[in-house]
Amino acid sequence: MTEQLRPMPTDWRRALAVVAHPDDLEYGCAAAVAAWTDGGREVAYLLATRGEAGIDTLEPERCAPLREQEQRASAAVVGVSRVEFLDHRDGVIEYGLDLRRDIAAAIRRHRPELLVTLNHRDTWGGAAWNTPDHRAVGRATLDAAADAGNRWIFPELTEQGLEPWSGVRWVAVAGSATPTHAVDATVGLERSVRSLLAHRTYLEVLTDQDPEEYCRAFLTGHVEASAERFGGRPAVAFELFAR
Repeated sequence: MTEQLRPMPTDWRRALAVVAHPDDLEYGCAAAVAAWTDGGREVAYLLATRGEAGIDTLEPERCAPLREQEQRASAAVVGVSRVEFLDHRDGVIEYGLDLRRDIAAAIRRHRPELLVTLNHRDTWGGAAWNTPDHRAVGRATLDAAADAGNRWIFPELTEQGLEPWSGVRWVAVAGSATPTHAVDATVGLERSVRSLLAHRTYLEVLTDQDPEEYCRAFLTGHVEASAERFGGRPAVAFELFAR
């Protein structure tokens, strides 16, 4: 018998989603974010890059402001108004102390109970190789959850007025091949389609398909794939690490 996905915890007020690029959250997480903000919870986005290396036909200096603008519009569709960028270089993010420090600083600023990030493992379920940026940011987010609460790691953050925050209770990893929990996507699915569609500059070079048809087909297939393990309901699945 297929093990059922458990509902995600709901006894929290603030979340911080940390990913590498504009559109990372929209490829699967946005329906869950819409459900959370509908329930009165605060969600903020932290992006390591501005996605400036993501479009071959646009130079990075032209691409970055376009993708930032689209990300802010995309976030607004699902009720997110706080979107921050760390300005690490797209495509060459390195896992290490600088990245951990930057994410730990954001955790101390936002003081979330829930962290959300993207698949940090080498592959997507063994079927496709993951990108270095995704692996680096996902892993650094898992590590920064502890870094943020330890005043002796990155003491310069305390000197900058960012007091330690030990309130992270879970880290939820989207895109995991071994999910454990899920969020009902029924109500948020339509807004997730519009949220991904806001990345029009990127979508128009990614596919020859009509952008709305592409977004709807991709996201519907994504949430329906988890339905068998979530009582028949379309769902956004996460691998949840408790702290």
